[in-house]
Amino acid sequence: MKFLIVGLGNIGSEYAHTRHNIGFDVVDELVNKHKGSFTTDRHADYAQIAVKGKQLHVIKPTTYMNLSGKAVRFWMQQLKLEVSQIFVVVDDLAIDFGQIRIRGNGSDAGHNGLKSINELLMTQNYPRLRFGIGNNFPKGRQVEYVLGHFTTAEQSALPELINHSVESIEAFASIGLERTMNFYNKK
Repeated sequence: MKFLIVGLGNIGSEYAHTRHNIGFDVVDELVNKHKGSFTTDRHADYAQIAVKGKQLHVIKPTTYMNLSGKAVRFWMQQLKLEVSQIFVVVDDLAIDFGQIRIRGNGSDAGHNGLKSINELLMTQNYPRLRFGIGNNFPKGRQVEYVLGHFTTAEQSALPELINHSVESIEAFASIGLERTMNFYNKK
């Protein structure tokens, strides 16, 4: 069994480790944990790792967030995968920092990366991990907040949260979506 794990973010050093790039940070840790490495390929930085006998094809789209669907669609076709075999890691303003939510479907909720994926896959019925970044910003400052760096206090909590997210991806690949949701959405 094989899966496509997609970390959403923007390429470029100015976006590195920002709230909007948490998807990149999570899949970086996943690949590092399993001693893999990324190479630049079509529409994405790509790595392949094995987790409990499952093949995980991991991508970080190089199309920028607003065109993430282009990379996801290409790699799904390349690997001959169904939407149930993808797992997208994305930042979410509507969830408090420190929380994750795993879902099998859902709207884009105003997230341009998910919007692009929904449009190009012509469905919103695919598994995703929504990583809470909170919404502690003044009115009119959403873009600055999302493209900004985590606070010092948040940065100290990030390694544990990222590891928790990596474990949930491993669980998705080994025990399936339903059991993963039952376990990780309660933590």
